[in-house]
Amino acid sequence: MKKLFALLLCSYALLAHAGEAEIRKSFETKFPKLEKLDHIVKTPYAGLYEIVLGGQVMYTDEMGVYLFDGSVIDMATRTNLTEKRSQQLFAIDFDKLPLNLAIKKVKGNGKRKMAYFSDPNCGYCKKLEKELSQMSDVTLYIFLYPIFQGSDVIVRNIHCAKDPAKAWDELMLKGNAPAEKSCKTDTDQVMALGRKLRVNGTPNLIFADGVQNPGYMPASDLDTRLNEAMKK
Repeated sequence: MKKLFALLLCSYALLAHAGEAEIRKSFETKFPKLEKLDHIVKTPYAGLYEIVLGGQVMYTDEMGVYLFDGSVIDMATRTNLTEKRSQQLFAIDFDKLPLNLAIKKVKGNGKRKMAYFSDPNCGYCKKLEKELSQMSDVTLYIFLYPIFQGSDVIVRNIHCAKDPAKAWDELMLKGNAPAEKSCKTDTDQVMALGRKLRVNGTPNLIFADGVQNPGYMPASDLDTRLNEAMKK
C-alpha cells in the first residue's frame, strides 16, 4: 500500500510539472514580450493552475490555452479564495516599510502594529478612525495618501502642523480642519510607495505580518487581525 501511495504521489508530481511546462510554452508563444512566469501552481479546484500576471492572480488550464481573470469563491464558506491567495502572495516585509514617512500614534503599550494609507476626504477612512479610536495597545503608522480632489492641501496642512497626529484626529474624528500651513512634506514619496505596493484606494491596511487589507474593517475584526499578525 505504501508503495502504491508513493507511486501515486510521483505520478501527481510529474503531471503537475508537465502542466507547468505546457503553460510556460504556451504563454511564451502567445506573449513573447511577457516576462517569464515565475509563479505557476496547480490548484485543488477544477484542474486550474494559479499564475501571477501583471501583479495579479489569474488562472489557466493545464495546456495554457485559456486565461481566467476573476475570483474563485468557496460556496460552502463564502470565502474569496483568490483574495486570500493574493494577500499571501503579495505580503510585504512590514519592517522594511519607510515608517519615517508616516504619522505615528501609540495607544496603550503599542505592542501590536499596523500601518495604513488614508485620505482626509475619504468617508470610509473617517469610519475607520472611529473604529481605531476604540482600540488599545497598538502602534499606528498613517501614510497620508491624497487621492481625492483637494486632499493634497489638507495633507500638507496636517503634516505641517505642530502635532500632526493630533491635527489628524481633530479632522477625522471631530471635523476640525487644520490651519493653513506651508512646509516641505514627503507626500511625493508616500505616493510613490503606494503605487509600488499597488494601493488603489483608501483606506488600505497593512498588518504586522505583511498582509494588506484594502478597505474598512470594524473594531472587532481589527482586533482579531492585529492579534493574529502579532503571533506570526
